[in-house]
Amino acid sequence: MGVIKLVKRMDFHPVAWGLLMGTFLSRIGFYMTIPFLGIYLGKVKGIDPAAVGAILAVSFLAGTLCSFVGGALSDKLGRYPVLLSSMAAWSLVFIGFALADETWLYFVLSGLNGLFRSVFEPTARALLADVTPVERRSDVFNARYFTINIGGAIGPLIGLKLGAGGSSPLIPFIVSACIFALYAVLLALFMLTFKHREQEKAASVPMKQMVQIVFKDKVFLYLLLGNTFVVGAYSHLDTTLSQFIGHDRIETYSLLFIMNTLTVLVFQYPLARLMKRFSALTSLKAGCFLFGLGLFGFGIFDHVLLLILSMVVFTIGEIISFVTGDVLIGEIAPPHLRGAYFGASGFAFIGQSVCAWVGGLLLQTLGFGNGPLIFFILMLLTFIAFPFFRKGQQLREHRQAADEVNGITA
Repeated sequence: MGVIKLVKRMDFHPVAWGLLMGTFLSRIGFYMTIPFLGIYLGKVKGIDPAAVGAILAVSFLAGTLCSFVGGALSDKLGRYPVLLSSMAAWSLVFIGFALADETWLYFVLSGLNGLFRSVFEPTARALLADVTPVERRSDVFNARYFTINIGGAIGPLIGLKLGAGGSSPLIPFIVSACIFALYAVLLALFMLTFKHREQEKAASVPMKQMVQIVFKDKVFLYLLLGNTFVVGAYSHLDTTLSQFIGHDRIETYSLLFIMNTLTVLVFQYPLARLMKRFSALTSLKAGCFLFGLGLFGFGIFDHVLLLILSMVVFTIGEIISFVTGDVLIGEIAPPHLRGAYFGASGFAFIGQSVCAWVGGLLLQTLGFGNGPLIFFILMLLTFIAFPFFRKGQQLREHRQAADEVNGITA
């Protein structure tokens, strides 16, 4: 019933529809290959868990270092040139994954995967905000997240059928590359067909000044610091958990991945309505708490039903945190610097990079038999986000109060 209500509200700009369609396609391509990469590198290529964690972490690290530049360039050059070039190059990375046979090549390709993803994603989110009225942004970002997770449900199933995670990953990666190339074509068609008002350019704002403006925004800064630990928690789904469960129970891991998606489809709309009753930063704190609980459950439970329950808790935290975070950034950012803000939000991916590496180290050091201790440590790392979100909430409330006073006296 919630899905039907959500669909009825999806009267978005045609460009937004194009982005949602492309998001659906690209997530199918992404999830049919990348979540199984850690399993493939460990089981087939014989790479040790710490090195696998490092390879996966490189993707997050490269994304962290480049996301601000990509978002800022989209403010200066326009969204479409950045979107098209990054998506076309990203498709070539998947061909590289299919053909690589050396450990160092996987490091390079993982880095490029993170780079192009971090350039494309904030630009796409900024364009989505550009063409959507303020009062509809919550709906459009919920729709985007909805399509991401439908793709996440379909992708792993196709990947398993095509041999992802097995001894012959060639076909899944080639199919993924073709899907990404198709998205690039769709972007070109929408760019040529629909003439919408471009976002206000920031060409007059030097890059150095853009950095100063963004990172002097203390509300955004505390949000970014808190999100570093939240996205770090999410990274364990594709990295630590894939190794911990997938090394001897790949079917169970695939089931959990699918349950992650199904939970989003069932709970997203009710949660979106519920979270409107609370401030954005309060919602982020709730999401962080549930992320941590879900992680701990992965370590202490062995029965598949209890693992599924842990995944449901984990995914509810995911829904609350990620949708709320995008809406909040859209509210905080000035229109002409929206790409820079969304790009700067990618610095939170340092949490993914570090946590993926830490998870691999914990598995190698403590062993696969110490799940409760490993995931307890990961839960505590997640909870470090709380004081940052609390401080950001206090500063935003003070800012809003000051704006109201200024508005009255003006």
